[in-house]
Amino acid sequence: MTVTLDGKTLTIEDVVRVSRRYERIELRESAREKIAKSREVLDELIKSRIIYGINTGFGALSNTTIPPEDIEKLQLNLIRSHSTGIGPALPTDVTRAMMLLRANTLAKGLSGIRLPTLETLVAMINSRVHPIIPERGSVGASGDLAPLAHLALTLIGEGCAEYQGKVVNSSEALKAASISPVQLAAKEGLALINGTQMMTAIGALMVHDARNLIDYAERSGAVSLEVLEGLVEAFDDRLHQARPHPGQTASARHMMQLLHGSKLVSSGEERVLKGLHRQDPYSLRCIPQVMGAVRDSVEHASSVIEIELNSANDNPLIFSDDRVVLSGGNFHGQPIAIVLDLMCIALTTVGNLVERRINRLLDQKLSLGLPPFLVSATGRPGLSSGLMTTQCSAAALASENKILSHPASVDSIPTSADFEDFVSMGPAAALKLMRVVENVRFIVAIELICASQAVETRGAENLSSANRSTHMAVRRLVQRLEADREFSGDINRLAFALREGDFVRAS
Repeated sequence: MTVTLDGKTLTIEDVVRVSRRYERIELRESAREKIAKSREVLDELIKSRIIYGINTGFGALSNTTIPPEDIEKLQLNLIRSHSTGIGPALPTDVTRAMMLLRANTLAKGLSGIRLPTLETLVAMINSRVHPIIPERGSVGASGDLAPLAHLALTLIGEGCAEYQGKVVNSSEALKAASISPVQLAAKEGLALINGTQMMTAIGALMVHDARNLIDYAERSGAVSLEVLEGLVEAFDDRLHQARPHPGQTASARHMMQLLHGSKLVSSGEERVLKGLHRQDPYSLRCIPQVMGAVRDSVEHASSVIEIELNSANDNPLIFSDDRVVLSGGNFHGQPIAIVLDLMCIALTTVGNLVERRINRLLDQKLSLGLPPFLVSATGRPGLSSGLMTTQCSAAALASENKILSHPASVDSIPTSADFEDFVSMGPAAALKLMRVVENVRFIVAIELICASQAVETRGAENLSSANRSTHMAVRRLVQRLEADREFSGDINRLAFALREGDFVRAS
């Protein structure tokens, strides 16, 4: 399949398709026409006007006029001077997403770029020529300048790129892919590096991953609720219609679907008839309220990010119908930074909730007759530690997430001689979010392992059909605990399946 770019209709699912499934892209014909018209107007205007970033310096040097013979050199110098990234390279899927998002922004026809320059970027994506982009060095103010400058370096045949699994000089990668490097014209360097593509690319991918994680966490919670013989009435739709937050009602309905047909859960009335009056702990009873809030937060972030996917966020912008060039601040990352921080907080909450259920599964005083630390039937508590320290690992990750949830978007540090005096720190929020998502994925994997071990005591035949499928999916990847063994490989293998989606298909 092919994703068609027009600057207006790109979705998060499109980003996943191109960045992780390597689907091809193409430009819509209407976008080509807008790009050509924008460039035509710009070429006419710069003959008689002084326009920021086109025949002036940049940032605090914008009061310097650049003579016509130096305009192309100005753009080349911009790319080289702004390539100041630090640290390890971004993952390939993030790099591809950045390239896609930049291409889609340019396809709006407001940036003044030449069509062949954009076509070169499209060819790089389709040929899998991936710039090496250091992950740090952007404050998210005039966009993600340093990361996008490293992207643009490959476009002009400088810097390094990954091609067919090897990191080589960009010129070699382009030559191997039969792509000619670009000779930048007026405005093109600025058009390539002014924007929020790093933080937005990460945000789009993390929204996709967060949606999957919500599903996994509710699945793992449903198995834990069964083996801990929880109350099903906490998920009754009447309760949630009385407090009708959309995410809460969706989570409650999902839990009811997962628990349908269970022989282990009970209603409050059934407990009273048995002479039992206990209520479930909040980590079980309040799954819809907590996970629902997470759902709503992720969907709010999604709506903001999908707007940004299809926005013109460089500067200045060329409005060809009015034959005017306007300079503003669409490159500023604050809208994205705030929702990335919100997702960090929301997903940290998921990790906290899941870790409390792991603890309950392993603590003999709380687990309603399950073996201490889920030591196998053939083991001896004390001699065998069972799954004891899986909870320690989950606790470590949950606590790390709490540190990472400090919002980056409330920070600011002036740059460019105080010309850029208020910055978003959106890239820092994005990098934190990637780590939080990874940590929560490991925590959920640990709960699935622990809950599946508890199933061996309660009996898989007593589970609901949906939870039995989840248990079987875990067992295809992780063997039941018979004797103490190293669990690191099991956790990593299951977490990898959760990331790749194999677990969903298996269950």
